[in-house]
Amino acid sequence: MSANVGTIQARERAFPAQHRWDRNAIAVLAALVWLGIVMGFGGDMIEHAKTNAPPYLFIVHIHAAAFVGWLVLFTVQIGLIRHKRWLTHKRLGMGMAVLAVAMVILGPLAEYLVDVSRLGTPRADPAFFAIALTAMLAFTGLVGAALLMRRDASTHKRLMLLGTFYISSAGFARWEGAWLGPIFGEGPLGLAMVLYFGSTLLMLALGAYDLATRRRLHPAYVAGLAWALAIEAFSVWLYHQSAWLAWCKAVMAA
Repeated sequence: MSANVGTIQARERAFPAQHRWDRNAIAVLAALVWLGIVMGFGGDMIEHAKTNAPPYLFIVHIHAAAFVGWLVLFTVQIGLIRHKRWLTHKRLGMGMAVLAVAMVILGPLAEYLVDVSRLGTPRADPAFFAIALTAMLAFTGLVGAALLMRRDASTHKRLMLLGTFYISSAGFARWEGAWLGPIFGEGPLGLAMVLYFGSTLLMLALGAYDLATRRRLHPAYVAGLAWALAIEAFSVWLYHQSAWLAWCKAVMAA
């Protein structure tokens, strides 16, 4: 027992688990995620209605419900921790684990069916399937590790934040592309900026907060950020591969 206490105390000295600013800082980061999502998808839905575009596929509604459900539960979990409702937080976490599995399936499936429906139209972009696949790869790695490390609050919290930040790119990209696209062009750098600028900024903000309050970065944050940035780079690279485009076209046209 004394050895375990000593290990915990050593870990606390290395990286304090709590800081008096944590509750408000995490609430602000969660609010920024919501802002990015509402601005992105809200504007997209308004534009969709204005142009009398065809209705969204049913799978898109299911995917959207799961995604919003994740953000709602994520926000509720922050509130539960804020009010020290540890047991309820733990129980709700099991539901989030199940929802995470559903999201990993629904995300690529929805994108695939949308891409199939757009083949032969000016909006067709089969290679974009790479972005949906790699987003779920990043999300799975970050949230899966967070669930495995749920007994370590500092690690769990940062990995869950990073996973949620990553998938928020779907909302940010819908509005930040309007001003980042013309600046950076249509090449790999332009695509990376359009897709990931906002969500990556949130990830970096989390690290900046830890540096400001702890004077160091949490090892789980460093590993999680490296994973996220590697997946971002891989997704942009894969999108621009002619072999990937040809494969997507063949599969989606079958």
